[in-house]
Amino acid sequence: MEIKDILNILKGKIKNPEKGLGDELFRFISTLTPIVNVDLLIKNEKGDTLLTWRDRMYHFKPGWHIPGGIVRYKETLKQRIFKVAEIELGTKVSFNEKPIAIKEMMVPELRERGHFISFLFFCKLELPLKKELEFKGNRPIPGQWKWFSKCPEDLIEIHKKYYKQFF
Repeated sequence: MEIKDILNILKGKIKNPEKGLGDELFRFISTLTPIVNVDLLIKNEKGDTLLTWRDRMYHFKPGWHIPGGIVRYKETLKQRIFKVAEIELGTKVSFNEKPIAIKEMMVPELRERGHFISFLFFCKLELPLKKELEFKGNRPIPGQWKWFSKCPEDLIEIHKKYYKQFF
C-alpha cells in the first residue's frame, strides 16, 4: 500500500478536524510538525501571576503552569484564548491582540510533542475566577489555580522559558 492510499484512508476517518483529532492521531502528527499554542499571562492588582496545576502533561512532570492550550485546525488564536479561559479558569478574559512573547521550544529527547511555537498574551480577567478551584491545601489537584508573587519551584519545565515575562 502506498502512503497516498494510507492518507486517503486516514482522511476518510477524520470527519471533523475542527473538533479535534483524537489523542493517538494528534500525537502522531506532533512527530511531524510543530504544535502552535497560546499561553495566557494574567496578573492581579498586586502584580501576582495566575498559575494552574497540571498533574501530567505527556512527558513533563506535574507542576504549576501558565493557562494555555493548543490551537485547533481552523481556530484563531483569539478563539483559543477565550476557550482556554473558559475551560481552564471558568471565566472570561480580555487581552492585548499583540502577543508579548513568541517562543519556539524544542525538546530534542522527545519525538511526540517535542516542538512548540507558543504565543504569550497578556490577559485581564473580566469575571471572577471559580472560588471552588482555588488551591488552599496541601497538594494541588488538576485544574486548581493560585496567585504567585514569585516563581514556584515546581513550575513545569516548559514554562520556564517565560520566566522573565511573568516574575
